[in-house]
Amino acid sequence: MIRDTKNVIPVSLAVLLHVVIFTSMIVAYDYARPQAFTPLAVQATLVTEIPETAAPPPVAEPEPEPEPVIEEPEPEPDNSEELRRQAEEEKRRLDALLEQERLEKLRKQEEEDKKRREREEEERKKREEADKERKRIEAEKKRQDDIRRQREENERQRRELEAEQRAQEIEDEAQRLAAASSPAMAAYQAAIAQTIRRNWAVPASANPETRCSVRVTQLPGGEVVAVNILSCNGDDAVRRSVEAAIHRSSPLPEPSNPSLFDRNLTLNLTLERDD
Repeated sequence: MIRDTKNVIPVSLAVLLHVVIFTSMIVAYDYARPQAFTPLAVQATLVTEIPETAAPPPVAEPEPEPEPVIEEPEPEPDNSEELRRQAEEEKRRLDALLEQERLEKLRKQEEEDKKRREREEEERKKREEADKERKRIEAEKKRQDDIRRQREENERQRRELEAEQRAQEIEDEAQRLAAASSPAMAAYQAAIAQTIRRNWAVPASANPETRCSVRVTQLPGGEVVAVNILSCNGDDAVRRSVEAAIHRSSPLPEPSNPSLFDRNLTLNLTLERDD
C-alpha cells in the first residue's frame, strides 16, 4: 500500500470540491438567465499522484451581484409634536372663544338684570308717587270736608247763639220795659237823681227851665265809668257842673231788684224835679 505522505489526496479532493462548487454556481447563474440551454461538458482527469508542487492559488469566487435595491419611501417627518402644539393652540383658542362668549353672555345678563332692576325701581317710585298723590288728595279732601263741616258747625252754633242772644235781648228788653214802668224802677231812678242833685253845684247861669239828658255808663255796684250828655239847654258851665256832679255821686245807688240794673242808664236832670 502506498502511503500518502504529502497529503496529495486531501488536497486533490479539496480542489475537486472547489471546482464542483464553482461549476454549480456558474450553472445556476446561467440557468437563471433567460437563454438557450447549452449543455456543459466537464472534463475531469483522475490524478493518482500529484507531484510535489506548490499549491495553486485559491480561485477567487466571483462576488454575487448585489440584489436590486428597492428604494423605500422616505419616512414622513414626525410632526406629532407640531400637531399636538397646534391642537393645544386650537383648544386654547376655542376655550378663549367659549370664555369670551360666557363673559359676553354674563355681561348681557348683568345689563338685563340692571335694566330690569332700574325698571322695577322706577315702577316702585311711580307707585310710591302715585300712592303719595292719592293719599295727599284724600287728605286734602278730608281736610276740606272737615273745614266744611266745621264751618257748618260754626255757622249752626253762631245762628243758635245769635238766636239765643236775640231771645235774651228780647227778654231783657221786655223785662227792662216792664221794670221801667214799674214803681221799683221809678224809685231806683229817683234815688240816683237825688244823689246826683245833692252833689250838683249849680252854676249861676242855670235857671228853673234847665233840663239835661245824660247817658251814664256804670259797672255793677254803681261805679261810674263814663258820662255822656245827650242834650242840655244850659251853657257849658251847666254841662260841666252836671258831669262833675255825676262823677262825685259814684258809686250810684243800687236797685233793690238786681234785674233793674242797667249798665247804660239814661237820666233826665232838672233843677226843680227829677224825671
